[in-house]
Amino acid sequence: MVKLTIVGRVSDGLPLAQGLRYVNEENGVFSFYQKQAQLLLQEISRGTFIPSKMTIHIDQNYCFNYLMKDGVVFIVLCDTSYPTKLAFHYLQDLQKEFHKFDKTLTHKITRPYSFVKFDGIIANIRRQYIDTRTQANLSKLIANRKQDIDIVTEDMSNILGRRRSSELMGRLPETPPPSSSIWGSPHLEVIALKWTPIMIISIASMVLLWASLVLTDYYVISSW
Repeated sequence: MVKLTIVGRVSDGLPLAQGLRYVNEENGVFSFYQKQAQLLLQEISRGTFIPSKMTIHIDQNYCFNYLMKDGVVFIVLCDTSYPTKLAFHYLQDLQKEFHKFDKTLTHKITRPYSFVKFDGIIANIRRQYIDTRTQANLSKLIANRKQDIDIVTEDMSNILGRRRSSELMGRLPETPPPSSSIWGSPHLEVIALKWTPIMIISIASMVLLWASLVLTDYYVISSW
């Protein structure tokens, strides 16, 4: 059964519309799956997923199916027992209805879930897919029966794991430049670079002075 539907904009991950709440909200069940759908929308916006359609397994009871087209993604939460083929027929019907709207209108939306005009359309289309045994739905399941629906699958736990790893990598401080192997620390290296030329000049001057004194003494002794 179709439980939750969210329509979002791929460019920035903004949720535009959602269907009515069909998941029992007791114990925060609906809130949990809605947050999972919003996270999935963010990951799609970041370019994490390349396929235009995909099935995301959440747990033993539910899974997400999404369809991405023309910069808009349609996400539906279904029971795992609900036919995948029928779920994507549902998403395709949503996409066709959404395509009828002026694109400039959806681009102007700035607040989450503010495209309320589409909420009623989601509800109407959903009613057509509640009962999988209707003649219309059976026909959709039987059509092209020999052709397996080519859908990429993924586990939500893997997506969350990659997201956490990416966030941790982003928090790591930049590696400081290695200390000089000669001076032992950048501070000592700065001091050395500043005073070394002065020491060299001083030593050279002392050597020249000593050499001139030695030559003078030698000349005096030789003159005797």
